Amino acid sequence: MSDIDFSEGLSAAKETFATISGAVEPEKLRQRIAELEKEASAPGLWDDQENAQVVTSKLSSAQAQLRRVEEMGQRIDDVEMMRELGQEESDADTIAESDTELGKITKDLADLEISTLLDGEYDERQAVVTIRSGAGGVDAADWAQMLLRMYLRWAERHHYKTKVLDTSYAEEAGIKSATFQVNEPYAYGKLSVEGGTHRLVRISPFDNQGRRQTSFAAVEVIPLVEATDHIDIPDSDIRVDTYMSSGPGGQGVNTTYSAVRMTHIPTGLVVTMQDERSQIQNRAAALAVLQSRLLVMRHEEEAKRKKELAGDIKASWGDQMRSYVLHPYQMVKDLRTGYETSQTQSVFDGDIDGFIDAGIRWRHQQQREQEREAEAEAAAAKEATK
Repeated sequence: MSDIDFSEGLSAAKETFATISGAVEPEKLRQRIAELEKEASAPGLWDDQENAQVVTSKLSSAQAQLRRVEEMGQRIDDVEMMRELGQEESDADTIAESDTELGKITKDLADLEISTLLDGEYDERQAVVTIRSGAGGVDAADWAQMLLRMYLRWAERHHYKTKVLDTSYAEEAGIKSATFQVNEPYAYGKLSVEGGTHRLVRISPFDNQGRRQTSFAAVEVIPLVEATDHIDIPDSDIRVDTYMSSGPGGQGVNTTYSAVRMTHIPTGLVVTMQDERSQIQNRAAALAVLQSRLLVMRHEEEAKRKKELAGDIKASWGDQMRSYVLHPYQMVKDLRTGYETSQTQSVFDGDIDGFIDAGIRWRHQQQREQEREAEAEAAAAKEATK
């Protein structure tokens, strides 16, 4: 890397870091950490274990974010000094080391930038993901199971804890649906951009004539409710049915009615849960997921009202958000962001960070465009009343 290239790269890094620092607002973050530390040290905090875990998780996440920002600022200063020292002493090794370090800084800045874009109301929450097979018969059920594996492998790559809450197996192969939880701060913010319809095109392994098959699966991502959300559901609004848990092909895996089907009567929302050992545990898990879905529904209604007040603002995710093509060529392409790769097997093995990062940037851009359009319409309306 020439001195000119290094200088341009360093200037770009400083500019990106300034943008990140402005979004994070380190001083406000320090104040937030101080408030959380006070909550974490309060007597009786662990009397409510769920709330205690939320507080300590938020504290750990905030501390980690501040540490990453501070360390990044120091790394940029250090690499600049390293370059200057190498030039002064005509030390080729030090100059080469500064080139390598600037490359690492540039990559790490991109990762840090993504974390600053996760500023939505529920982005810092843990996530509950549901995958459902769609059109395509047995291929769609198999495709849904492939997606489940993909997301679980993604979480495994990042050392995120996951818990499968419910699985409904299809008769011949694959799954009808599955719900799992990702127990990691900001899991919802990251995975929420994965919500939508995923399309697979391949030679069907279930067609003895070897024909090409297109199948679909839907991915739903919701934030996990917290104790402070206050989503109260009267008992009269819930119907609970119990049944025996089942495994692949309908084979019984126990002889007790531990599985739970919970129906929210006013909305018709249905949640099934069978992966816990007891009916009480399944009921509690089902209630948590139901509360999460009602929370999302409430949020969507609020967003819809805001949209109506702001006028008709474009920006829609649409149904089909990503295509996975295995025949006649190899390609995975996101239809919203344009991000694509021909490394299909890596994607199925959980290497989807590029898609997630591109989705987060795309969503942030859409939000900024919506805000600008709303401001322009509001200004025009105000001007028209003069």
